[in-house]
Parts: sequence; structure tokens; C-alpha cells
Amino acid sequence: MLTKRQKENVFKDHGAHATDTGSAAVQVVLFSKEIESLTKHLKTNPKDNSSRRGLLRMVSKRKRLLTYLGETDKKSYNKVAKKLGLK
Repeated sequence: MLTKRQKENVFKDHGAHATDTGSAAVQVVLFSKEIESLTKHLKTNPKDNSSRRGLLRMVSKRKRLLTYLGETDKKSYNKVAKKLGLK
């Protein structure tokens, strides 16, 4: 899980304004941070299947958001993908 301070930093860096918590770009970045932390957790706890299931759900949700972002706002999509190293 991300701490409140980490989430606030993501909102400031990637949002349209400091309280932008719902835009697709911000959500993609939040999911990416959560995916990174869950991946580390699963490397040390390989039998934690409920966390693995949550990780797979997050990856698919991030993919759907990226597809939506690519269709609606190419500029924002390219910026987020480049910053996260996804494409």
C-alpha cells in the first residue's frame, strides 16, 4: 500500500491540480506504484495467492485505463507511458 504522502506526491506530479485524484493519468501512475510494491511483496512471499490475484486485477485495470487514455488524450498517454517506462 502507498502512504498518504506518496499519493499526494503523485497527485502533485501528474494531476492537473493538487487535488486531482481521479484523472486517468493519475490512476495509471497510482496503479503502477501499487503494482511495484505488490511485485516486491510477491517475490518474498510466493505462496500469497490472494495478493497475486489482486496484482493481476490491478494490471488489467491499468491496461484498460491506458487504452482509454490512448484513445482520448494521446499527449497525456505518451507522457505517462514514457515516464513509467511502459512502452
